[in-house]
Amino acid sequence: MSFEKNSTASLNGIRCSPRKIRLVADLIKSKKIQEALEILKYTPKRSISIFIRKLILSSLSNWNKKYSKMDNSPSLYIKDIRINQGKTLKRVRPVPQGRGHRIRKRSSNIILLLVEEKNKK
Repeated sequence: MSFEKNSTASLNGIRCSPRKIRLVADLIKSKKIQEALEILKYTPKRSISIFIRKLILSSLSNWNKKYSKMDNSPSLYIKDIRINQGKTLKRVRPVPQGRGHRIRKRSSNIILLLVEEKNKK
C-alpha cells in the first residue's frame, strides 16, 4: 500500500442544480491546478466557475497546511471532483383555474480531491 499525498475540500448547499455544475466540473477534471484556474477564468458559466475556483484555492490551502514541511513547490492536479445533489426547496407557482404547479429549486454539494503529480497514472 503506497501513501498518496492528497487534500480535499467540500462546498455544500450551492444554489445551482448539479447538472449545470457538472458541465463546468467536467472541463477541469484531471487537470493541473494552474490549467484548471485558467479554464475557469474564461468559462462562460461565470457564477458556477467562481464557486469552483474558490474550492480549488481552499483545497490548495488545506494541502499547504498539511504538507508544507515536506515540499515547497508541489505540482498538484485535480484527481476527482464530485457533484452530488443537495437539498431541494419545493415551491408552488400559481397557474390558471386556481391550480398550482410545483417548482423544485435544487442545490448541490461539491467534493474536490487534489493529488500530487508524481503519483498520477
